[in-house]
Amino acid sequence: MTPSMTPEQGDSPRSTEPQFLRLARETPVRFARDFGWRAYAIPVLVVITVWVLVDVFSAPAGEQDEPVTTAATTSSAAAPTAPATLPLASGPNPVDSPVRAIPPTELPPGGPYAEHGDGTYRVVGTPGMTAGEGTEKVIRYVVEVENGVDTAGFGGDDALAAMVDATLANPKGWTNDPRFRFEHVAPDQDPNMRIQLTSVGTTHELCGDDLAMETSCYTSMGDRVVINESRWVRGAAPFAGDLGSYRQYLINHEVGHGLGFAAHEACGRDGALAPIMMQQTLSLNNSELNSFNPREIYPDDGATCVYNPWPYPRPAA
Repeated sequence: MTPSMTPEQGDSPRSTEPQFLRLARETPVRFARDFGWRAYAIPVLVVITVWVLVDVFSAPAGEQDEPVTTAATTSSAAAPTAPATLPLASGPNPVDSPVRAIPPTELPPGGPYAEHGDGTYRVVGTPGMTAGEGTEKVIRYVVEVENGVDTAGFGGDDALAAMVDATLANPKGWTNDPRFRFEHVAPDQDPNMRIQLTSVGTTHELCGDDLAMETSCYTSMGDRVVINESRWVRGAAPFAGDLGSYRQYLINHEVGHGLGFAAHEACGRDGALAPIMMQQTLSLNNSELNSFNPREIYPDDGATCVYNPWPYPRPAA
């Protein structure tokens, strides 16, 4: 007798439905039961993702490139740009620029000077300097400035007097000759020479203006060395801007007239140092000086000297 197949207590009755149909029906229900609300969200996200991909890959080529182009344009606009380089201004080349020759009728460029003074003078400087032996002549001098002449632009009154003292005491100066001695004295010590810085107008009155050029002079009327302030301030073209040497020349040349060297002296040979009694204010060339005044000592030989402010530029040791 075949035993009957009865289920055990607590077991469910065994289904006779095919297994694949049963699994297909039970799987969605079990998935929803296990994942809850996420079981419904995942399909929605999958659908959206698929839709986006389809939209991107089905767009025309031009539309796909547009975001890339826009991004590149934005990046280029944001990038810093180098400042434009402006061309440098070109000025005259000092090497190539011609040097303007200053004729002797003109003063070199420079500071202001007095056109006119009042004809009276103030004593400047400190007496006391002495130099030289003086076997034949002792010069007792004072230094004066015409009232109306402002010396502030070149160091003041005392600086002028100190320049005169230092020049006359220099061993390359007149005291290299033992015949001469200089003493800077006070006005009440019987001076026999007055070295005076003078305005242009007063200089013309005392020295004349026949050449129509700014010059200085020595006049025996009052034993006065008259130094034209315009030349003291501006110098002279032959000295090529060496104002210190030119001032020394002015003092030594005009004092030389006061010592008795009345005549001027020509350039001895081409390239030599100019004699102190040559009119170096006007030119260093004999022919040019001859053209200014043919009655002067200068031959028309074309010789040109080198400027020199000293009577004895190479004194014996």
